[in-house]
Amino acid sequence: MIVKTLMVGPLQTGCYIILDGKEGPGAIVDPGGDADRILDVVEGIEIRYVINTHGHFDHMAANEEVMRVLSERQQVPPELVAHEKALPLLAENGGAALFGFHVPASPEPDRLVSEGDELALGTARLSVMHTPGHSPGSISLHCAAEGFVFSGDVLFQRGIGRTDLPGGSWMTLLESIKTKLLVLPDETVVYPGHGPSTTIGAERRGNPYLG
Repeated sequence: MIVKTLMVGPLQTGCYIILDGKEGPGAIVDPGGDADRILDVVEGIEIRYVINTHGHFDHMAANEEVMRVLSERQQVPPELVAHEKALPLLAENGGAALFGFHVPASPEPDRLVSEGDELALGTARLSVMHTPGHSPGSISLHCAAEGFVFSGDVLFQRGIGRTDLPGGSWMTLLESIKTKLLVLPDETVVYPGHGPSTTIGAERRGNPYLG
């Protein structure tokens, strides 16, 4: 598996492109802006999924353009994937207006996932973990075979997601991290929604919010 990282949008969100080998198939995680840059990277690659780890605007702002262009390019359009509890935020353009931003309305998800679901991508599987706390519909995506996890805005390098937005809960977030993420092997690479990658072991040992 190949993971390519783009920092996109006004909040420099981590958008990840996952490929099963150089030619795919692939998936896009959190297209939070700069649709043209994302689409350039996946030119000529079959994208099976466009996945939102949650519904905040900085993780879905490019949903509309990415889905529209890929649906025109490909014989089989990709599926837009999110958790059911992300639907209210997606329907409100990710709450962008609260922060003074305008983003295009997202299409409705084609697939709603929940805890334990799997997304097949070539020979690999992305396992869905429901990790609420930052938002009710937050998910993390774990690829056990390749040893990485996309944590959205749940876990960062030496940080955790904010919980002061509607639907946030400090205790729920800590529970999600401790029961879903920190139980993964220490060497698991964490690709977060913002900032540099890290590992589960590094965060277990050094994250000041998890002591």
